[in-house]
Amino acid sequence: MTVRAPSGRDISDERGAAREPGATGAGGPLPSWLAEPEGYEPARDRDAFIGKSMLSVAGVLTRLRVDDGREAPFSPSPAFKLVLGLACILMTSLAQNFVFVLLMLALVLVRACALPSSALRRVAGVSAGAAGVSLLVMLPAILLGQGHAPLLLGTKVLTTTAIALEVALTTPAHEMMRALSTFRVSEVVTLTLGLTLKYIVVLGTVALEMLEALRLRSVGRNDDKRASVGGVGGMLFLKSREAAEDVAAAMRCRGFDGRMAAPARGGLRAQDAAWAVGLALLACAFGYLQSLV
Repeated sequence: MTVRAPSGRDISDERGAAREPGATGAGGPLPSWLAEPEGYEPARDRDAFIGKSMLSVAGVLTRLRVDDGREAPFSPSPAFKLVLGLACILMTSLAQNFVFVLLMLALVLVRACALPSSALRRVAGVSAGAAGVSLLVMLPAILLGQGHAPLLLGTKVLTTTAIALEVALTTPAHEMMRALSTFRVSEVVTLTLGLTLKYIVVLGTVALEMLEALRLRSVGRNDDKRASVGGVGGMLFLKSREAAEDVAAAMRCRGFDGRMAAPARGGLRAQDAAWAVGLALLACAFGYLQSLV
């Protein structure tokens, strides 16, 4: 709307229009900061560090959820499986004859063929990594001409790691607790292990959520991402302490007196006899091959 003033000037009604920088109002000129445009363009930054941390936490949680332990066909009872695994690891560690170590490796590979694909990949990856580290540590001995000792040590590490993983991946957590109670392990130890296996997944989920929140709230460039992740670790420690206090209070409210009810001990199975015969044959082979050294 245009209004003509008595002096002949046209006055335009510009209600709602933005004032130009430096324009004056009824109370005087506008401040410079108020006249500046409000556009904000944050500096670009990469969140690869946070992303990798999230992927590592998610990978651990996935393994804990999926690889809880699944019994394979013709598997011995948990108690006998624990004894069998410890005996095989002990004989492999004490063996000085390379033939016996190769025999144990062949048996481990045959047993690994019956594992699911995910468990087989984990056994192969972890065992190969441990053997590679041992060979790297023993590299000076190879350079000095002692090539037999590093090869024997690397094969032992490969075999014993695979045995331990196969026992863990084919035994559910509650069955392992039952096997420990069979051997009269302290209730404090079994209670601690049981609570740890149950709540480590919960704490991992909390850590994953905190990393996701940090990623979403990060604006602009952050040159000290490790300090931010350290803050997440501190908050996770406080969360774990609060969770521990809540669990202790809940256990007291439910009448917990410090003694854990022992689970029903599983008896021996029919196939345990065949595994016992195989263990006896391995012990005989171990004694015979050791006598040849």
